[in-house]
Formats: sequence, C-alpha cells, structure tokens
Amino acid sequence: MRTCVYPDKPEPGDRVAVLSPSAGVPQVFPDVYELGLRRLRAELGLEPVEYPTTRVLGATGPDRARDIHAAFADPSITAVLATIGGEDQITVIPHLDADLLRAHPKPFFGYSDNTNLLHHLWQSGIVGYHGGSVMVHLGRGGAPHPMSTGSLRAALFGREWYELSAPDEFSDEPGNWSSPGVLDAEPPARTASPWAWIGPSDPVIEAPLWGGNLEIISWLLQAGRCGPLSDYAGHVLVIETSEEMPSDTEVFRMLRNMGERGLLGQFAAVLVGRAKAWHHDRPQNLQERQEYAHAQRAAIERALATYAPGIPVVFDLDIGHTDPQLILPIGGNVRVDCPARRITVRY
Repeated sequence: MRTCVYPDKPEPGDRVAVLSPSAGVPQVFPDVYELGLRRLRAELGLEPVEYPTTRVLGATGPDRARDIHAAFADPSITAVLATIGGEDQITVIPHLDADLLRAHPKPFFGYSDNTNLLHHLWQSGIVGYHGGSVMVHLGRGGAPHPMSTGSLRAALFGREWYELSAPDEFSDEPGNWSSPGVLDAEPPARTASPWAWIGPSDPVIEAPLWGGNLEIISWLLQAGRCGPLSDYAGHVLVIETSEEMPSDTEVFRMLRNMGERGLLGQFAAVLVGRAKAWHHDRPQNLQERQEYAHAQRAAIERALATYAPGIPVVFDLDIGHTDPQLILPIGGNVRVDCPARRITVRY
C-alpha cells in the first residue's frame, strides 16, 4: 500500500499561497474573490499571498506550474489554497517537478478539477486536502457555512482525528455570481437525507483515502496518469460528481471502466458525495433532482455490485460540490466504522 506523509500545518498569522491552478476566475468575479480573501484573514487568521496567475484567466500550463513551484518552495508560505476549480488542470501537471514538491511538502486545499493536483501530490507521497475554495466556500453568499468552515479550520490547523457529520439541510443551488446582491443572500437550503450505508455492517476499516471528483479520475485514467493497481490496494475510494451533472449512464460507464481495469476491486470501502442535481444551465425542480440523485446512486451500486461486491459503501456525504462541504485528506487516514455508522478522518 502506498503511504503518504502529512505536511506541517500552518498557524494563525501565517502567510498562505492563494493560487488558481485551474481557472483564473478571480479575474471575472473579483468581488467574490475579494470577499473570500477578507474572510480568510478574518475567520481563519491567515494572510493570503497571490501569484502572477492567480487573477489571470487562460494562463498557460507552464505559468501556472511556475506559481505552484514558487508557492511550495517559499519557506514563508505554510499552506496553498486554490481559488476555485476549472477544467484543464490536467495540462498543468506535466510541468510540475515532483522532486521539488517532495522537498517542500505543504498542505494543498482544492477540489473538483484540483483532483489532478491532489493525485499528483498523492503519487509524490504527500497528503493533500480535498475541499475548500477561497471563492466557493469562503466567498459564499451571506456567510460561510459553519460546517464547511469548521472542517476547513480543523484540516488547516489540526493534526488529530475529526468526525464527519451530516447536516440537517444542504444546498445544491448556488447563487449566480453575475446577479446583483448575490453575496448578500445564502443559497436556498432543503432537507438533507441521512447517510445511506450499503453492504456489510460489521467491519471497521482504517485505511488511506484516494479519489476525488469522478470525472477527473476518469480523465486521469484516460491520460495514463494512474499507477499500478498495487498502489491503490486497501485504500478507501472517495468519489463525487460536479456541476456538469453527468448522467447515470455516464457515471456507470466511468465506474465500469475502472472495474474492467481492475481498479475498483482494490478498494476496501467507497465513500460517495451527495449528488449535485441543479445548475444555472439546468435548473431542475425538486422531483427532478431527487430522481437524478436516485438514478446516480443506482448506477454506482450497479457498478460496485459487479466489480467490488461485498464492500461497504456510504452515500450522501457532504464532500463535494454541494453545500456544506467537509474536507477529506487524500492519502491521509480515514476510519469507516460500520457498526457505529461513524466516519472519522485524520487531518
């Protein structure tokens, strides 16, 4: 089993890098970004440091890689946070120097397209943190969600075990950043279904985490970026889907291909994020959202029943593109306690 080291953590008052390794969206929505920076200072006590491509939309892969290198190599920087995701970070990864990252390991926080960099850090033997976005979570309308901020604070500064919990309400309907007053209102919430535990009820599994956004995992496999199957043996897989809302057929095929590769059979358990079922380009009503989430879950269960039968699966964790969002340590340890139905992670 591949093992990773936990990088040293920042302390309140430290300087942290704020990068756009994916899309330079701060250029388009500076008000949202500036709000996130203010809250980074006020709520977490950290001093953000920007780099040349942080506010540049369409920066080249080599230029973004150069900023990643600079942030990791700077001894005054104690953590690295992504502004937001995107869709082309896969073009940045070939320009990264794994030896430099290993020589200067630091906690990196990001999700969605940042699954690319999280995977690269995992391959380099460094624990990374799936979740946290300066714009999406710290720049959230109204106020940051207390569960998101609590998890982010614990992951930034903590070194102990942290128990994940389900909210009473959640949202998959973010505000439109182009609309006036969007930063004044919290996203509309609806009742959150409890976690759904599938499979055996007796094991207690403690193992490293691997995974992230399912679409990006599929791209990594297509690009030949994943290692031998033995690297993943015994890990707990985490998957979640994005605002692009892949169909249940697409989700099944991505997992089926992972199964045909022999990858799904390596995992000891699977954690599945709550499905995001609404987007500005696809504003589904409540019944349509419920049907979408049900179909996605059925597709995942179908694939796992074929390629990883008998392992525990937990659905509807708040670990992806819905609100709130809990942080997961990729390459770090998770404890899946099936008898007690508890999940804890070591930050």
